[in-house]
Amino acid sequence: MTESSKAPLDAERLARAALSRLMEPQDAAGLALVQLAGATDALRIASGQVKAGPGLEQEITELLADTGAAASWAGLAAALKRWQPRLPDIAPERDLATMARLGGRLIIPSDELWPAQLADLGIQEPLCLWWRGQEQPLPPAAKAIALVGSRDSTSYGASVTGDLAYSLAQRGFTVVSGGAYGIDAHAHRAALAGGSSTVPTIAVMAGGVDRFYPSGNEDLLRAVANQGAVLAEVPPGSAPTRYRFLQRNRLIAALSAVTVVVEARWRSGALNTAHHAETLGRAVGAVPGSVHSANSAGCHRLLREGGAVCVTDAAEVAELAGSSGSALPEPPHTQPAVQDGLTLEDLILLDALPLRSTTSVEKLSSVAGLSPESVRAGLGRLGLLGLAVWERGGWKRGKG
Repeated sequence: MTESSKAPLDAERLARAALSRLMEPQDAAGLALVQLAGATDALRIASGQVKAGPGLEQEITELLADTGAAASWAGLAAALKRWQPRLPDIAPERDLATMARLGGRLIIPSDELWPAQLADLGIQEPLCLWWRGQEQPLPPAAKAIALVGSRDSTSYGASVTGDLAYSLAQRGFTVVSGGAYGIDAHAHRAALAGGSSTVPTIAVMAGGVDRFYPSGNEDLLRAVANQGAVLAEVPPGSAPTRYRFLQRNRLIAALSAVTVVVEARWRSGALNTAHHAETLGRAVGAVPGSVHSANSAGCHRLLREGGAVCVTDAAEVAELAGSSGSALPEPPHTQPAVQDGLTLEDLILLDALPLRSTTSVEKLSSVAGLSPESVRAGLGRLGLLGLAVWERGGWKRGKG
């Protein structure tokens, strides 16, 4: 590659690194801006260096309407004000140097290492991936299986997960999970033990890959990075907030042909991953458990509502991988929790609210990446739901 052809690629990489710190994952307005203007120009616009050209706002509006993401779009001026508090934190060269020091790298959609199946996410395809692991292409979706479930897994769940992950790895599948305690950890550990593929397992993180989280899984995640890959769409130093856990679930689903829920309570993040898989037209499997076990209630819910196929061994999961893509029926509507009705901005704001101490509007604006006006309005809405309370001159999370 010549110096002249390398320069635009370097600019693109730096821009995407910067944008990943400026914008939350799944920030529809930001992703639309990048898609229409390109990453380098999008960064100039988002940082206020240049003004958007005539017609760009209308194009963003139309793109968001076409993709069903127009509900949270309040115009480019509102988005710019929302991103402004994070501008001082942008330092892509620093973040790239941090990854280089850790033996990692940043990959972008134009790289050979980029997983092509992420394009199925459409406008929600990540801007970039911060990567620690072997420098080799990830498998196509057809050769990857997601195993997810409860953090407080039972001995039954641990045993089933171990059998599935080991046998799938022996069959040449890559096991994808989220690096958490419980089912995730059992899946990664067994895949490493049985791995015959070049990438036995992938851990998709909710926070920055500079720090393995949770700390109790540090040795395991280090082994995953040494033999497979540890990925995140947020830059080094990013905290693994509740909202980011939900965001990363779409990546777990998109990387895999099949998402298998081994154990899950009635309301579990694993069900969120299964929903993303259904939305993408991927197959979903659920492992049945005891009718007396709360840890299997979510699996039985998936089976009863028709969103998943019952699976009991690796052969059945592999069979699903061969037929992934067939249409699945929409599950019936279930009674949502209070948080389910929140907008994207309110969910991010809720994550930013401390549980015990109180904080100011200005601090929340910086942490959440929202304008002070949006924070005040959001606190008003969260306050009405009991999710935010004013105490001793500051705001904290309510019990809702």
